[in-house]
Amino acid sequence: MFPIRDNITHKTFPSAAWSLIILNGIIFLFEISIPQDTLQVVLYKFGLVPARYSNPQWAVAHGLPFDYYLSFLTNMFLHGGWVHIIGNMWFLYLFGSGVEDSLGHWRFLMLYLLSGIAANVVFFIFSKDKTVPEMGASGAIAGIMGAYFVMFPRARILTLILLVFYPIFVEIPAFFYIGYWFILQLFQGTLALSSQAAEGGVAWWGHVGGFIAGVVLLPIFRPKKISQRRLYPSKTYSYR
Repeated sequence: MFPIRDNITHKTFPSAAWSLIILNGIIFLFEISIPQDTLQVVLYKFGLVPARYSNPQWAVAHGLPFDYYLSFLTNMFLHGGWVHIIGNMWFLYLFGSGVEDSLGHWRFLMLYLLSGIAANVVFFIFSKDKTVPEMGASGAIAGIMGAYFVMFPRARILTLILLVFYPIFVEIPAFFYIGYWFILQLFQGTLALSSQAAEGGVAWWGHVGGFIAGVVLLPIFRPKKISQRRLYPSKTYSYR
């Protein structure tokens, strides 16, 4: 199921979300412009390699300082391919616009970054022995989806569903769309733990951690002078 648009009306331009999209795009263009061996060095230095912190001997042997913790932040600005970045940036725009409109630009940005860091911490806990870089903005975006889930449960998501090669478009309440997405992450994460998944793949538990962080941190970044009714309005829905 691929989300096309929601029916949340916005009063402000999502400048923080667009700034993140542009920054991620610039970094990705840099990634694909450098030689493969140089890219490998960049990904291992700035991507999150769990074994780097759980196994200092392994880190030293591979020339990776084990006390460099910025990768818990920098990895969310790296992507592994066109599909990876386009999918992530679309979800960031779709779900981030409404959240940013309600929280404000700086609160939105802080929620995004902290959710991404929390997602990386949870991923590390469940994947301590992995020796390949984990990268991507999906953990931070999961946090924004968690905030959206709480703020706009009655919003409707116009969703593309492919039945074999036949596309159909269905409006799904955000509560069910995002709720289903979260349950899928839990299921896939549990399955990966029990099936000895390969080194690479999707950071399911990072998504779970990011989502929960977004839900938990949302009240902290809620504008204090705005009432609950104004922050989470019940009638703000019309298709853009």
